[in-house]
Amino acid sequence: MLGVLRRKAASGASSASVYGKSLYKHKPVGSTPRACSAMPEEIIHYTRILGNVRTFCHLPLAGMASCFVLIRKVVHHLQQDFNVQIWSRSFSSNTEGDIVEAVVPFMGESISDGTLATFLKKPGDRVEVDEPIAQVETDKVTIDVNSPEAGVIQKFVAKEGDTVEPGTKVAIISKSGEGVTHVAPSDEKPSEKAPPPPSSPAEEKKEKPLPKVETTPVVEKPKGSPPPPKTSATEPQLPPKERERRVPMTRLRKRVATRLKDSQNTFALLTTFNEVDMTNLMKLRSDYKDAFVEKHGVKLGLMSGFVKAAISALQKQPIVNAVIDGDDIIYRDYVDISIAVGTPKGLVVPVLRNAENMNFAEVEKGINALAKKATDGTISIDEMAGGTFTISNGGVYGSLLSTPIINPPQSAILGMHSIVTRPMVVGGNIVPRPMMYIALTYDHRLIDGREAVFFLRRIKDVVEDPRRLLLDV
Repeated sequence: MLGVLRRKAASGASSASVYGKSLYKHKPVGSTPRACSAMPEEIIHYTRILGNVRTFCHLPLAGMASCFVLIRKVVHHLQQDFNVQIWSRSFSSNTEGDIVEAVVPFMGESISDGTLATFLKKPGDRVEVDEPIAQVETDKVTIDVNSPEAGVIQKFVAKEGDTVEPGTKVAIISKSGEGVTHVAPSDEKPSEKAPPPPSSPAEEKKEKPLPKVETTPVVEKPKGSPPPPKTSATEPQLPPKERERRVPMTRLRKRVATRLKDSQNTFALLTTFNEVDMTNLMKLRSDYKDAFVEKHGVKLGLMSGFVKAAISALQKQPIVNAVIDGDDIIYRDYVDISIAVGTPKGLVVPVLRNAENMNFAEVEKGINALAKKATDGTISIDEMAGGTFTISNGGVYGSLLSTPIINPPQSAILGMHSIVTRPMVVGGNIVPRPMMYIALTYDHRLIDGREAVFFLRRIKDVVEDPRRLLLDV
């Protein structure tokens, strides 16, 4: 009877398999009917599910066979019946006491994966806590993979060029340095191949007679060297392949190419030009550059003058600061100026936020800080998100004239160019003047030519006479 009830209870307790031996506790039973004994007979079944324990209490009844009442109890701690998974920090996992794993960190809301660009360390190198060991290149920025603990790199578990996601294992690090083998990174391929195994004597015998077989008759060579083959006039002369190099395109370059092509396909691009006499702005900088550096700790450049002029023009022509969203037009009552910065890895556009509330010194400090981060590769995604209007200064590279492409989803971009001294008519006299061409590319779906010309004219007036900013005229 006891065995039958035990099997039924075990099969109905859980779908999981039941294991372990039943535990019996036999104690004398009192004569009181329908009451459990002080120490009941218990049958405990341990299952694979935490907390599933079945206990049977022996209830003796007067004049009847013994019966069992099923009682469910919950046990909160069974160390032997389940595995505890320990979670460590998001950028490492501790599978053993001495071993830690460096993984790809979180890369941002809009970035789901990246390309493992390069390793900064080699297996066997000593690393400290939070020391970069690899770099992951995304569509926007380059992110470092840091070591979670101090130790020695055992090996790399990813290769350069792999597409990785947040949480992907990159390297295994030994905190004590034990068991480290100095091997080449996993992405390096052996330069020399292993020699083929020596051929058997039978194979050598078969190979030797082959050169003796002649399938073509001997043809007498004509006297003198043959003339070089003539090529047709239409056949192109291609350079040899040995003089070409194939390099995979970086993710940043592919992203820039996609965005610029989308801009051409989406916007109705139109560019208007003007020229600016830089005499007064350059004189203003020359007169106050020393006092400006002494007070603000930053040099006074020409870029801050154009940023302030662009802010004034955007406030007077708010349609240039707007954007199309479906069938609506979104007007912005704030000005976030994007500054295009060329870096060795590609073009990035950090944002100077709330520029309408900045003075010349704050603009110069903000531009210098963002340009330094962009060049060093430490700029974050948040510092490049947004932006209502872009300024691109191709003049620092010597560009005389260009038609810039709009940075989506903005509606216009201002292009600055190099300063060239040219003869100009001033007061009826021909005098040399430092002149700059400026260009405004705009989305003609939203901005008409009238607003675009007025916008560019306002920038010209403010740059040629900065006192307009003080008088707001």
